[in-house]
Amino acid sequence: MNIHEYQAKNTLKSFGVSIQEGIVAQTPEEAVNAAKKLNEQTGTEWWVIKAQIHAGGRGKGGGVKLAKSLEDVKEISSEIIGMNLVTPQTSAEGKKVHQVLVAQDVYYPGEFDTEEYYMSVLLNRANGRNMIMYSTEGGMDIESVAENTPHLIFHEEIDPSVGLQAFQARKIAFNLGLSGQAFKEMVKFVFALYKAYEQIDASLFEINPVLKTSDEKVIAVDSKVTLDNNALYRHKDLAELRDVREEDPTEVEAGEAGLSYVNLDGNVGCMVNGAGLAMATMDIIKLSGGNPANFLDVGGTADAERVEKAFRIILKDPNVEAILVNIFGGIVRCDRVAQGVVDAYRNIGDIPVPIIVRLQGTNAEEAKKIVDESGLKVHSAILLQEAADKVSEVLA
Repeated sequence: MNIHEYQAKNTLKSFGVSIQEGIVAQTPEEAVNAAKKLNEQTGTEWWVIKAQIHAGGRGKGGGVKLAKSLEDVKEISSEIIGMNLVTPQTSAEGKKVHQVLVAQDVYYPGEFDTEEYYMSVLLNRANGRNMIMYSTEGGMDIESVAENTPHLIFHEEIDPSVGLQAFQARKIAFNLGLSGQAFKEMVKFVFALYKAYEQIDASLFEINPVLKTSDEKVIAVDSKVTLDNNALYRHKDLAELRDVREEDPTEVEAGEAGLSYVNLDGNVGCMVNGAGLAMATMDIIKLSGGNPANFLDVGGTADAERVEKAFRIILKDPNVEAILVNIFGGIVRCDRVAQGVVDAYRNIGDIPVPIIVRLQGTNAEEAKKIVDESGLKVHSAILLQEAADKVSEVLA
C-alpha cells in the first residue's frame, strides 16, 4: 500500500528521522494558514507547495513550486489543487490533485554548501536480506544514475540476525563524502530510517533527496513509503492512511468484494482460483498470442455470486475481447463453479465477448456437461493448452 509524502514523513518523524516540516492542506485558504503556522514554528519565510499524489516526478509536471510570499502560497495552491497532474509515472490522463503539502524552505544560506543524496531501503530478493541503496546523486531519477554512472550507486546489505551495525552506518556516511557534524547527523539518520523501515513492515523506503543543509543537518526532503499489505493487520493506524482516490477504482471495487484483482493492458480477461494458477494462465495466454487483461483470483469459494461479481469487474475493461475462466476444483467442486458461471451469465444478460471455461478437478465431467448443455455462448475445454488455443481462435 502506498501512502502520501506527508503521511510518510510524519511516520518517519515518529521514529526520529529528521524531515522537512510541512502541513497538508485541502484548499488554498488552508494552505495560507499552514504557511503562517510553519513560519511561527520554523521561521521559514519561503514555502514549497507540493502536490500530493501517489506518483514520482511531480516537479516535472508542475506539481512542486516555490512560494516566496503568502500571496504566492494562495495562488500556487489554487493552481495545483484540482489539476490533473501528469508525470513520468502517471498515465497520459494524469492524476487529480486533492491536496497539497505546504513545506518549509530548507535550502537556506549558511556556512556550508547544501548537498543532495539518494537513499532507499528495500528487500534484496536474491538473498533475502534488507538492503540500503544510496548515492551522491540525489534529486535525480535513480534509473538514470544507474544507467549513466552506476559506480555512484552503493549498496549496504544487513544481516537479519544482527541488524544494522554502527560500522555500516559510518560506511554510508563516509561513502557520501561527509565529515564533521554532517557525518554524525547522517549516521543518526541512517539508524532512524532503518528502524522505521523494520518497525512498520515496509516493503520500500525511498528518500530522494536526503539533504545536507547549509548548517550541517541531514533531513528527508521527499519520502516515498510502500507498506506491505500482508502486514497491515499489525498496523491498524497505518492501514487507515489508505487513500482509495489514488487507486484504480476497479481494483478498489474488487477488493471490497474479496477478489484479488490487478488491472493490466491486455485483451483477454482472466478468472482463476489461486495465485499460482492465475500466473500460469496468464503465461499460456501470452504464449498463445494473446495478452492478459488482468490478474483475478476468485479464491476458494467460487460461488455464483463471486463469479458474477468477477465477470462484471472484468467487463468494465473496454479492452477485453475474450474471457478465460480457469478453475481447479480442489476445495470447491467444479460443477458448482460451472453452475455459478451459467447463473452469472444469465444474470448479467448478453455478454458481448466470448467466454472459454476450463474446469478441472472434483466433478469436472459434470461441470463440462452443465456448461455444454446451458445453451449459452460458452466454450468448454479440458486441457489448459486447449483453453488457450480456443482463446486464440476467438480472437482471430
